[in-house]
Amino acid sequence: MSILTVSQLNRYVAMQFQSDARLRMVLVRGEISNFRCQFSSGHCYFSICDEDAKITAVMFRSHAARLKYKPEDGMHVIVQAAVTLYEPNGSYQLNVTDMQPDGVGAQALALKQRREKLAKLGYFDAERKRPVPPLPQKIGIVTSASGAAKHDMLQILERRYPLAAVCVYPCLVQGDQAPQSIAEALTIAGQDGCDVILMGRGGGSAEDLSAFQEEIVAHAVYNSPVPVISAVGHETDHCIADEVADLRAPTPSAAAELAVPDIRALMQNAELYRKRLDAAFTEIFEQKQAQLERLSARLEMQAVGRQVEIQQERFSSLERRFHAAMERLLAERQQAWQMLCGRLETVSPVAILQRGYSLVYDTDGTLIHSAEAVKPDDTLQIRFAQGSCTAVVTAVQSEEEHTR
Repeated sequence: MSILTVSQLNRYVAMQFQSDARLRMVLVRGEISNFRCQFSSGHCYFSICDEDAKITAVMFRSHAARLKYKPEDGMHVIVQAAVTLYEPNGSYQLNVTDMQPDGVGAQALALKQRREKLAKLGYFDAERKRPVPPLPQKIGIVTSASGAAKHDMLQILERRYPLAAVCVYPCLVQGDQAPQSIAEALTIAGQDGCDVILMGRGGGSAEDLSAFQEEIVAHAVYNSPVPVISAVGHETDHCIADEVADLRAPTPSAAAELAVPDIRALMQNAELYRKRLDAAFTEIFEQKQAQLERLSARLEMQAVGRQVEIQQERFSSLERRFHAAMERLLAERQQAWQMLCGRLETVSPVAILQRGYSLVYDTDGTLIHSAEAVKPDDTLQIRFAQGSCTAVVTAVQSEEEHTR
């Protein structure tokens, strides 16, 4: 018997595992524990155990990337694996190539995990959902370019609200490339000035609708800058995109009806409001007209009375000014009269007579100024300050004789 090294022994045992056909493909049921996935390599390391035993396992990145869900500690699974020996430490392990949940499908588990993750992020919160604009000017449709859903939505939008511009953003709605295609179409529609986006497709199997269950589509709906109406499948179909969307419609046709108002109802309402507005305007006009007439009458009365008052005030003022002016004028005239009278008094013959002089008139009443104007035997009238007399000239003396 030959002596083997530890390495030789481990290699021999490993070869025995590889040569055993039963160990190259086994199905093992157990519970996951100590699960960890290396970020750098993508390889997953864990243990599979039951009540009495445990075995280490590894799932390399090429196989782990195909999992639709995230394995967790405590999860019961059925793994497909090859039994191998890890030669450096001589322990055997399971090299897992596939892993399915025990008792529930992988798709269902993945969907459950995805929904729980998005719920924690607030994607389903009611308070973040936005109302659909009442009168959208541009509507985006994210759906298959050749599907019946596009035709139905376009037809209903044209019939109900032809005033809005409608733009179709075609995408794949099923298949492996569909999630990425839907997300890209949503992003483009959100950046293209749409007021609301209709997203959906017609009915189908759960597999056909699975693209709208993917996380990338949920992110695109959540991050859309405008409200999104989701209409995937029929009324009984529900998907994650429906839950994230601002509004869910049971069918694509219903989504189109929810997105826009009925123009006929708008026109009826507009006519009703027009009639109400006309009636209200007429009533207000009549009220204001009556009020204006009352105010005009009051103003007219007030204006006439005020004008009378103004004229009376002006007349009173003029009357006072007239009396004052007359009083001043009379005073001035009286003063001037008195001055004139005084001046006349000084030159009045009567005043001269008061001083002892007298006036001599001939028989014709002519005032005699000189002795030369009379001759002896002429009859003269002599006026004194008080009374008069008649005299006869007996002699006449000249100026020269008088002065000698």
